Amino acid sequence: MGKVHGSLARAGKVKSQTPKVAKQEKKKSKTGRAKKRQVYNRRFVNVTTQVGGKRRMNPAPTAGP
Repeated sequence: MGKVHGSLARAGKVKSQTPKVAKQEKKKSKTGRAKKRQVYNRRFVNVTTQVGGKRRMNPAPTAGP
């Protein structure tokens, strides 16, 4: 058996002390064909190219001046 990091008496400490924030209402997201269309349009139709010429899916922040 492995060792436990810290005592189990403190388990859930942070979650219990954070203030409860009520969920906000938001409009329902598209599903199925409509969502695929939305993603296609976002990725390929209105493309904004980067400095390198390619559009990356998850770009790391570049060091600016």
